[in-house]
Amino acid sequence: MSRLTINALVPELMVTDFRKSLHFYTKILDFSINYQRPEEGFAFLFLGDAQLMIDEIVPNSRWKTGTFEYPLGRGINFEIDIENAQALCDKLKKHNIPVFMEIEEKWYRKDDREVGNKQFLVQDPDGYLLRFAEDLGERNIR
Repeated sequence: MSRLTINALVPELMVTDFRKSLHFYTKILDFSINYQRPEEGFAFLFLGDAQLMIDEIVPNSRWKTGTFEYPLGRGINFEIDIENAQALCDKLKKHNIPVFMEIEEKWYRKDDREVGNKQFLVQDPDGYLLRFAEDLGERNIR
């Protein structure tokens, strides 16, 4: 097994229920565990080149900056590049997990070109907004 190179920026999401979040990320979204400390409610996860950590909220945490109330992570979404957005969206629905925004094809201007994504949004068990995006390539602006 090759050693995972840790990205320079890895979000650490504070979660209310470590086991529930770990199940969601690994069994539903197909993230893999790089390493974990289950006794501390912590795991470092990855999916392709995407990396994140989950860490269970504990009373009197030194990391707490305010009240933890659902949905956590207001004002941010995490884009995660994947190979097949439709397949993952279908899997979520099969598991009765509501999709926050249905799958769409979206093109974004990048200078004199456009880059495309097939994308959808889903909230994790704590309300963090995850945007899964399949690359559709680039095209000229007409």
